[in-house]
Amino acid sequence: MLSRLTRKFGIRPINREWLQSKDILVRDIIRNPSAAQIYELATYKNPNNPTTAPACVTSTGAFAAYSGENTGRCPLDKRIVTPADQAEDDKIWWGDVNIRMDRDQWESTRERATDYLNSHNSVYCVDGYIGADPEYQYKVRVFTTRSYHALFMQNMMIRPTEDQLNNDFDDVDFTIFNAGEFYARRGTTQPFSRTCVALDFTAQESVILGTQYAGEMKKGLFSLMHHWMPDRDVVSLHSSCTEGEDGDTTLFFGLSGTGKTTLSADPNRLLIGDDEHCWTETGVFNIEGGCYAKIAFLEEAQEPEIYRAVRFGAVVENVKFTDNYKRIIDFEDISITPNTRVAYPIEFIPNAKVPSVGGHPKNIIFLTCDAYGVLPPVAKLTREQAMYHFISGYTCKMAGTEIGVVEPEPIFSACYGEPFLIRHPSLYAEMLAEKVDQHDCNVWMINTGWVNGRYGMGQRISLKDTRAIIDSIHNGSLNEAEYTTTDIFNLEIPTSVDGIADQNILDPAQSWENKQEFNDTLLRLGNSFTENFDKYEGEVSADIVNGGPKL
Repeated sequence: MLSRLTRKFGIRPINREWLQSKDILVRDIIRNPSAAQIYELATYKNPNNPTTAPACVTSTGAFAAYSGENTGRCPLDKRIVTPADQAEDDKIWWGDVNIRMDRDQWESTRERATDYLNSHNSVYCVDGYIGADPEYQYKVRVFTTRSYHALFMQNMMIRPTEDQLNNDFDDVDFTIFNAGEFYARRGTTQPFSRTCVALDFTAQESVILGTQYAGEMKKGLFSLMHHWMPDRDVVSLHSSCTEGEDGDTTLFFGLSGTGKTTLSADPNRLLIGDDEHCWTETGVFNIEGGCYAKIAFLEEAQEPEIYRAVRFGAVVENVKFTDNYKRIIDFEDISITPNTRVAYPIEFIPNAKVPSVGGHPKNIIFLTCDAYGVLPPVAKLTREQAMYHFISGYTCKMAGTEIGVVEPEPIFSACYGEPFLIRHPSLYAEMLAEKVDQHDCNVWMINTGWVNGRYGMGQRISLKDTRAIIDSIHNGSLNEAEYTTTDIFNLEIPTSVDGIADQNILDPAQSWENKQEFNDTLLRLGNSFTENFDKYEGEVSADIVNGGPKL
């Protein structure tokens, strides 16, 4: 007999034998509901409250949700289950990034998650693809109790057609059990933590307990691709990607806050993707079907494409309102977290390319937000420098963003995505180097941080100037520019760039007023690089080590 929920929402059928094999015994499986149905279910279950509602609708039509106590990822609570096969075990970069979980502990954790899901009369099931290239496409199924998570994953994965849902998902390649509202047993990961994000490559499953931050699902799948792709001679990349009128593609690497999503939303180029890609023997493809953009201090004048994507069907996380009655988003209120975000289908960007595939990159750009203000706004890298800086993955945590942070702090994240790497960073670097050599790519480093001095003295480079630099890369004029070489880092920097009003900012050694302070700060940053790279010297070639600073 059909339940009232099934009759009301026309729920799609699902293979019950498969469900039982995965220990899912819930009566109503709400499979791939429409955005409108998710809105209705969310507000039906959780009547609106202006200040504490777990979900509500904003004045733009976007779906607003709150992730609870965790407003970002919990990397210290990530675990990789010991593979059943020793050869697979040997591939994994065990250590601080990939911490081992034994199989008995995994089974207990998995049972805790499925028990929680089964305690509900209904759960959401979202089926989707990762990998825009059909040759490298995988089927993923997500179970969750939260409307927010269901809509988030429908936005972030590649959405199947109705025919594909009916005929292509009797079985899937990977399953996520998101029971984030329920705590893990204390000490499953850290001694006092009740959070656990575990991946089992043998069972091809993931479990989430104790955190409701949606990004854990997205990045868990990214980690999965970092594990699967090297075996297929494909390099997985934490980068955004755009395509020009002539079919030339550009990859933008960068950590959070460096401008990866912002700079890829370029009205003059097609958007292939804003965050996760793979590079194959035929070109690049987007892993995802959506974008996940920061919206703290979002302004329509500066980022019109992203601003206009905050509409019906999009999910905004952890925002507050200027007017609770009218539900007007206050983009400047970061009191819940500076990590406020919006997730939307890639089609919300007018110039998105779907399917999200492109040719081999012509330009590769490493983005860094250098709050020390000593790295130039743009530099052209040699092959050795490119690999050195790729493995280093530098940006800066700025003063005032966290309690106790009073000065800029350097952050190094291998391959610009260390928390998601499954193999050793040198493997990804070697694979990238082979691609760069094979396709004769230009590699650039762009500083989206401070000019004319460090944080507190100078100012952050304008988005207009950064876009002028990128335009000069794309139109080829920067290849023809005159260059000079910096001290310490030995970077080649152009003497001029079209479209920049103050050409002095191109050389920090000239733009700083206090030359002695500049030299001291430059040396300090150089030391930070070499100290960080010490742990890789036994794993990489001498040529790559020579691509670093000379102190």
